[in-house]
Formats: sequence, structure tokens, C-alpha cells
Amino acid sequence: MLIITIKQGKEKSLLERQPWIYASAVERVDGKPHEKRKPGATALVQSSSAKFLARAAFSPDSQIRARVWTFDEDEPVDHALIKRRVKAAVAAHGGSGSGKKAPASNPVHLVLGEPDGLPGLLVDWFDGPKGYLVCQFQAAGVDAWKVPIVQSLIAETGCPNVYERSDELVRKGEGLPVVSGTLAGDEPPEQMLLMENGVRYSLDIKTGKKTRFR
Repeated sequence: MLIITIKQGKEKSLLERQPWIYASAVERVDGKPHEKRKPGATALVQSSSAKFLARAAFSPDSQIRARVWTFDEDEPVDHALIKRRVKAAVAAHGGSGSGKKAPASNPVHLVLGEPDGLPGLLVDWFDGPKGYLVCQFQAAGVDAWKVPIVQSLIAETGCPNVYERSDELVRKGEGLPVVSGTLAGDEPPEQMLLMENGVRYSLDIKTGKKTRFR
């Protein structure tokens, strides 16, 4: 495992449970050379006096050098953590339980990144004849755990159709390739007719472009 040592005096934000670790706060990164170049590698974060601070996802090419998974020294970063976080997010925002449909108001913002303990992951749930989950993996950590995240989303929502949409600037800033496409199930249609906050509009799921109806 990588070890990120924080500069003396720069650990305050982590002690306050803030999840981002900027490059300017990092004193050094220890580990095997291939791990130090691997986006999303799990790292132990420690103070300059070697006190445990967090476990985080390392991002070697981003100004946000790491994003915290957990501040609990006894909580490993593994498949079980991913499943717990996805399950909690679905329960909090969209109603849990396999086979349930997205609520009538569309879209449902199902995963909100850091507040749900899944830093950099945004998931919207669109209802319709089939239903679609649209994911944005905007950080190296969730990108590295993409497969178990998708599996957990399908299990918790019962929605079999998952599409990945990329924000080009964000992905490039993270040192990640810009990719979009179907991750599971069927490809979404070119346009979906939706209603949000009483406003009716057409949405291109693949680009996120909205056309409002007058």
C-alpha cells in the first residue's frame, strides 16, 4: 500500500474530516514505483509524526492528490465498503431495494460524491419504459472501483441499464482517459422526455444537454 505523508501543520483539514488532500499538503509518497503512478491506488495517509489520518484514493496527476475513503483506521477499502456506500446512497436518495423503480420525479440524483462517501461519483437515475442509471466517474478512486460500483448500483436499484458519461475537463484534470458508453444493459435513447420541478424538457442522456419546452 502507498503511504502519503502530510506536511507538518497541513493535517488540520484532515483532522476536521475534510476529504480532499491537495498536492501542496503532501510531503512525500512512499511505495512501489508502479503503485505511485497508478490512479486510484489506495493509500494510507499519515501525519509527519506517522500518526494515522485516513485511507484515500491516490491521484498522481491531479492537484487534488488524494480523496479520502475513510477516516476510520479499522475500516478497509474493499468491495464491502463499496457495497455499503452504494446501498446507503440509494436508500438516502432514491429508495432502496432490488426491483424498485425510480420515483416519479425525474431525474433522481442518486449518488452525490463526497457526501455519500464515494468521492467523485455522480449518479442520476432516469425513469422511463426501461430506466437508466447515468454515472460520472470524476475521480481516480471511484474509476478504479468502477465494476463493483456498477454491480452494486444494479443490485440496489434493480435498474439493469447503466451508462457512463464523461466530463472531459474533469477527467483530463484527474489524468484519466475520456470515455463514455454503455456499462451494462441497453444503450439509452437519443432523447428522453422528462419533468423536473414542474418543468418539462427533453434530455440527451449521453451529453447531458437539455432542451426546455415552452
